[in-house]
Amino acid sequence: PGLPITALFNPALGVTTVIPDYDPRKPAQLNPAYWVESIQTHGVTTSFGSPTIWKIVGKYCRQNDIKLPSLKRILMAGAPVAPGLIRDYKEHILTDGEIYTPFGATEALPITNISGEQILDGPAKMTEMGWGVCVGWPLEGVAVRIIPISDEPVETWDDSLALPPGELGEIVVKGPMVTRQYLHRPQQTALAKIHDEGEIWHRMGDLGYFDSRGRLWVCGRKSHRVETADDLLLPVPCEAIFNGHPAVARSALVGVGRPGQQRPVIVIELKSGQIPSGQEKETLLRELDTLRLAHPHTQDIHTILFHKSLPVDVRHNVKIQREKLAVWAAKQLG
Repeated sequence: PGLPITALFNPALGVTTVIPDYDPRKPAQLNPAYWVESIQTHGVTTSFGSPTIWKIVGKYCRQNDIKLPSLKRILMAGAPVAPGLIRDYKEHILTDGEIYTPFGATEALPITNISGEQILDGPAKMTEMGWGVCVGWPLEGVAVRIIPISDEPVETWDDSLALPPGELGEIVVKGPMVTRQYLHRPQQTALAKIHDEGEIWHRMGDLGYFDSRGRLWVCGRKSHRVETADDLLLPVPCEAIFNGHPAVARSALVGVGRPGQQRPVIVIELKSGQIPSGQEKETLLRELDTLRLAHPHTQDIHTILFHKSLPVDVRHNVKIQREKLAVWAAKQLG
């Protein structure tokens, strides 16, 4: 497992656990050779890890022309998974295995699931065009709904809260795996839990929508939305456009200013790990400008900044800390 705590499930399932040689506190610094050696030596059939881990391992495998035939299932989770990463494993690394990208949270896990094959068969292209990330269909026994975006508590559930397919809102979930409260944190509990005749709906804090086929799409965290005077901009759809540039490693949408009057800013981390300057910077800005103008939902992003390495969470080393980045961007803009 790329997140050791997931190994706690294995004894109950009668599954053997192989712990690779790496520091779980710093997954982005793992040596992919050790990871691959563990898979090959022990004939690992199922493995879980964040997109960061699988990106590092995948790059090593491709550089050394390594395939992993024992792997039957790879689970990628912890952050949105880029279609290109799934494509690399399906076409170059796995020989008879499948990728799955389950969606959930510590308070409610799992919620939905979808295979790599199902993603590449349509949703991948839509993700790259800025429609969000498709995380599949709700699992059996799990109820998922979309409710209007609000930062206020919702005390009691009413079916009228549920939005129809195609409408953007906050994802809420009800099922046997949903936690009922945050211990000794009544204010946080009130903001995240909705009572429904003895059951609990958990507000995921993620924004998304259902499509006409019943698939759930995720567009980013509610707390990361950018509200300008004229529009609502969401991280995942906007960042997908800039991430399409071959020199871009990843990007982050942040808002500078007060909600409702925010200035949208896209912060770019390049694959080179460097801050561009001179002619290189001018060329990059011109090419990124062409990308943003080609899509309606990014046309109002007029400010592009470059960052050497975007700040990420400690656990997965993949979730961009946009709150910190927004403060940094505000300082850069004076």
